[in-house]
Amino acid sequence: MIELTTVIKDLREELEQAVTAGVGKALRFELGTIELEVSLALEKKAGTSGKVRFWVVDLGADGSVSSNAVQRVKLSLSPTLDVAGVRTSAFVSGEEGTVEQ
Repeated sequence: MIELTTVIKDLREELEQAVTAGVGKALRFELGTIELEVSLALEKKAGTSGKVRFWVVDLGADGSVSSNAVQRVKLSLSPTLDVAGVRTSAFVSGEEGTVEQ
């Protein structure tokens, strides 16, 4: 399992790389709403801090997480760029990656 914050951080880094790759290119794509659907497991630690963590679950063949402990969640993210305190639309471009279609 991987923390939800790590998934979103990695997505942000991939998008930032795509934005950087598109600078100065004639053909660019405006980045619209991103819909991310994940299966989450909730972990709550007892104690004074009472911290709650969300884990993205890989529902592979091992089936190590019981299905009643997992919730499917759809996140809608609306990315923008913050340039010198001004929010603007993001544009992406670049070569197709090996796992992209």
